[in-house]
Amino acid sequence: MGDLAETQSVPTEDESRRDFLLHATVATGVVGAAVSLWPLINSLNPAADTLALSSVEVSLAGLEEGQAATISWRGKPVFLRYRTPAEIEEARSERWQDLPDPQPDEERVQDDRYLIVVGVCTHLGCIPLGQKTTETRGDFGGYFCPCHGSHYDVSARIRRGPAPSNLEVPEYTYLSETNVRIG
Repeated sequence: MGDLAETQSVPTEDESRRDFLLHATVATGVVGAAVSLWPLINSLNPAADTLALSSVEVSLAGLEEGQAATISWRGKPVFLRYRTPAEIEEARSERWQDLPDPQPDEERVQDDRYLIVVGVCTHLGCIPLGQKTTETRGDFGGYFCPCHGSHYDVSARIRRGPAPSNLEVPEYTYLSETNVRIG
């Protein structure tokens, strides 16, 4: 027992000072690293102009049956399409359970006439064709991404190609019969 007591020693004043300086230096280093990393972390936040466009109101009154329009929301194109009765019938009659990303047309639209989707291909972020009447709409009459060959139907559901999912439907609310708030 006496040997154990002899091996334990009480820290001297120099050892206590050294431990304090070590802890203070480490704490200062950690705070300094956090302060220097903050600008980098903060730069990953969305830009102020993007945040300002977190919601946008759109009038669909100018669209006629069969026409489409594109607006910008959060820095992305949003496709607005006034679908024809034939397009609505085609979207509803498809066997959606067999599609790569199965989703019925009824879940993708609030008003059968208007399709509102984010116009960014879900494969690699390209902008699909199909908004203009002169552009190819792919094999299913909806949208076509020529970069890698993704084909979407008239409900913007993926039908063929490498895209893993349907074009995204943004959150939107009808303010009136023809006015919509996206976001």
